[in-house]
Amino acid sequence: MILTPSMTGISSPEPLQHAFKVKSAPHAGRSGSRPANVTPEQWQQWWQQPSESEQRALYIHIPFCRKRCSFCNFFENGANPQRISDYMQQLCQQLSVAASSPFAQSQPFDTVYIGGGTPTDIQATEIAMLGAAVNRFPLVDNAEVTLEGRLNGFDDDKWHSALDAGFNRFSFGVQSFDTEVRRAAGRFDDKAQLLQRLSTLSQHDSASIVVDLIFGLPGQTLSIWQHDLQAVLDSDVHGVDLYQLIGLGGTRIDRASDKGKILGTDSSEFQADSQTRAQMYAYGAEYLESNQWQRLSSCHWRRDARERSIYNSLAKSGIEILPFGAGAGGSIHGHSMMNARSLTEWHQAQQQPCTIGNGATLSTPHNVPGMMFTPNPSAKLDAIFKRGLDSGKLQFNQLETHLVEQLQPLFEAWQSHGLAQLSSNALTLTLAGRFWNVNMQTGLFEFLTENKS
Repeated sequence: MILTPSMTGISSPEPLQHAFKVKSAPHAGRSGSRPANVTPEQWQQWWQQPSESEQRALYIHIPFCRKRCSFCNFFENGANPQRISDYMQQLCQQLSVAASSPFAQSQPFDTVYIGGGTPTDIQATEIAMLGAAVNRFPLVDNAEVTLEGRLNGFDDDKWHSALDAGFNRFSFGVQSFDTEVRRAAGRFDDKAQLLQRLSTLSQHDSASIVVDLIFGLPGQTLSIWQHDLQAVLDSDVHGVDLYQLIGLGGTRIDRASDKGKILGTDSSEFQADSQTRAQMYAYGAEYLESNQWQRLSSCHWRRDARERSIYNSLAKSGIEILPFGAGAGGSIHGHSMMNARSLTEWHQAQQQPCTIGNGATLSTPHNVPGMMFTPNPSAKLDAIFKRGLDSGKLQFNQLETHLVEQLQPLFEAWQSHGLAQLSSNALTLTLAGRFWNVNMQTGLFEFLTENKS
């Protein structure tokens, strides 16, 4: 039986700070697939075949931003109005055609997520056009339809256009409410503007308003973080995500670090280390829950039942996700895929039509998708592990008995190291375990790979 510290963590009187060295990735997974060679003819046939997935989602990517934030390595394209207009016209045309296919019509969609980039940078008329295209797909009653973006530039015209088009969830990347920290990070607006706008939007009687916060930003002390969390409560939003800053390559923060510098604020060059970020997470979790916010996952809380977080929950469950737009990722008929990131390649691919029935056309995949992989034979099992550990509780009745027995040494090590509590029917993560849950997922997949029976 192979057990390593990368799987189990280490023994420490303070597991929250020291069980692992650092969180090195935002997500965990294991490679169970290989590149798939799908011909244009096969791609056409897929759109003729019904879906076998009981739950489905749409993911639509808007790859434009007005400004590159210091912590982001996902920036793709500047927000040139003409480029956005051309893209939105082509995207909505593709969505409308795809929605009419037998594949799309065969099962309803539980949730839709418009991500980016900064989707709120598109115009009010384009939001309306996008909503109309989305509504051509069969959606379940009260489907969750999320528009992601930033508050700056999201004026009343865009807000009302989105509501009229059927969007009922809005996720805003606030990152920090502190004005100096925000300016250093490349964000618009100050704290007072954010609070005023969020409070106004949150008064709507049906839409869910969610904000993302990042802990560990340059200049963000523990005191500033505490004020950030109080601002969440003051803003009246319905949900919040607490994300740890990850040292991703290619960011302005990363480049400054390579030069031995901290990309801080005018008044502080402080940047939290891993141990301080652990304390920030613990304070955030305990503060929200002491104010009766319900934890839905290791990083997401809600004030009331209006916030459902359906897309984020189902995406961890291995459901079918139809991806549209340059750089969008998802899965079709069990094949994971990602569309080409290049706008030029994506537009070129849209000019190559193929028949999908009833005279309708859909672009052939000569350049889209950019990557496609064969079905992962462990996809359903991996989804159980990821969903369970992310929620904080892995129920053993979802697993084969022999697998629970195989994993027992790993589970016992986690318990010994203060990361989990083990019972006869479940593994429940401690606060420290929830903070390190991505490392634990990675360790579990490594354990299964190294200890194949």
